[in-house]
Amino acid sequence: MELDIERPLQYRVVGNLYKGIVANVLPGMQAAFTDIGLEKNAFLYVDDVFTDESEESPPPSRMSIDKLLRAGKEIMVQVIKEPFGSKGARVTGQITIPGRYLVLVPGADYIGVSRRIESQTERERLRREVEKLKPKELGLIVRTVAEGVETEVMEQDLQFLVQLWNRILTRFQQKTAPAILYQDLSLTCRIARDLFVEDFSSFLVDDKHEYDKVREIVDYISPHLKNKVKLYKDEEPIFERYGVEKDLEKALSRQVWLKSGGYLVFDETEALTVVDVNTGRYIGRRNLADTILKTNLEAAEEIARQVRLRDIGGIIIIDFIDMSLEEHRRKVIDRLNASIKNDRTKTYVLGLTNLGLVEMTRKKVRQDLSEYLQQACPYCSGSGKVLTPLVVSTRIEGELKRQLQEEKSEAVLVEMHHEVAAIIIGTGGGNLKKLEEELNRSIFIRGAEDIHIEKYRIAARGSQKEIQKLALPVKAGEVLELYIEEPHSTNPNHGISRIHGFVINVENAGDKVGRTVKVEIKDVNRTFARGTLK
Repeated sequence: MELDIERPLQYRVVGNLYKGIVANVLPGMQAAFTDIGLEKNAFLYVDDVFTDESEESPPPSRMSIDKLLRAGKEIMVQVIKEPFGSKGARVTGQITIPGRYLVLVPGADYIGVSRRIESQTERERLRREVEKLKPKELGLIVRTVAEGVETEVMEQDLQFLVQLWNRILTRFQQKTAPAILYQDLSLTCRIARDLFVEDFSSFLVDDKHEYDKVREIVDYISPHLKNKVKLYKDEEPIFERYGVEKDLEKALSRQVWLKSGGYLVFDETEALTVVDVNTGRYIGRRNLADTILKTNLEAAEEIARQVRLRDIGGIIIIDFIDMSLEEHRRKVIDRLNASIKNDRTKTYVLGLTNLGLVEMTRKKVRQDLSEYLQQACPYCSGSGKVLTPLVVSTRIEGELKRQLQEEKSEAVLVEMHHEVAAIIIGTGGGNLKKLEEELNRSIFIRGAEDIHIEKYRIAARGSQKEIQKLALPVKAGEVLELYIEEPHSTNPNHGISRIHGFVINVENAGDKVGRTVKVEIKDVNRTFARGTLK
């Protein structure tokens, strides 16, 4: 139903708190741009500017932005929408800090209860109990998972949140802007905190380190659920075992087939997403109206699922197959509304237009799935898409494990696109070393400019000595002209250059990024060489 992705090179910023500096104020847009230390300045709309509610002043929306902010002012903001495309992050000055059962809202003075708690009696109970706990000048929102929870448990959660907020305030006073003040939990821990409840049969994790982290946080917030956290140990990859890879391929496909034989077509544009419903191979058993109704009802359920799985945001237009009966149209709209009910992202069905199209809106918080897993194809100038180097590296690793399991040679040389090669080698050769240990043989990786980003080839097999001679593109003592691509990740004084994906660490070249310099190669290792400026 949902797929969340978090990679070291694509870390999530939604929920993070920053000490930012107002870069410029735009009265015409009623907004300001704020430097929070990311690549692009963040966008702050006038309605999201925090004002002290104790002051006798009109709300921000009734004031001009230049009355509230000035360039150079230091402010605390929270990211509410990821940066994507040409746009920077969207931020707000109205801070919310989530716990397991409560959300702390500094500067507010109200109590809210999740709308997903449907029992009016329980809503009133929670409101009464939280009213007793609420500190002055701090608002609270009761989360859905708090349903049926004792007051003492919520009080413990509140104490943690108040201590966290006090630490954030201290950091704001101490740090120089732009600076991060608070970073939300990692993906697996967020899932444990926000989603993992009694309704789940199990929480499967296929990595021991992440498994231990999840067990630790669950032991703190919901100890009775700890036994449901399980380490997946089967040889078959967990995504293949549970059919996730197949659903992932479907979620990246333009066309999605329905069980009845009908199909959906997804077309995403800059402004909106259009979904077309077609009967396809389904011809029905009774009459045309019933055939159309059955296809549309099935389509309504699958569209709700695909929109959630693909994480599509913004305006969504659905072109259902034309229905002549008002009763059928109402049934399809009802089915669509019922299917989006469990979507955690705010989604609204606005009804049918005069042209018979269904309008939906879904809050856009981050890039959709295709933006995460695909990139504009360099081979066709962006008219199509290919998998990202991160995804390709994962697939190639899996294929190499299967292909080299029975390999007799002592060593192999594998060629692939240089961007993929850099990821498979990893920082300091760590990823490659792990792969070699798993397969019990030496693997040399070489980047190649002429190979498709999704492809690879085993270029040579042989002894360690033979393959090493073929694989290393530089020799000690050589003087080369090298382009410095980036600073070293752990020592910014040094610079990184690459030849066909092979990393060369150039000492004292951290300030030469973007320039071509003469470098003398000092020594050569399996996955990288060390050089000095000549």
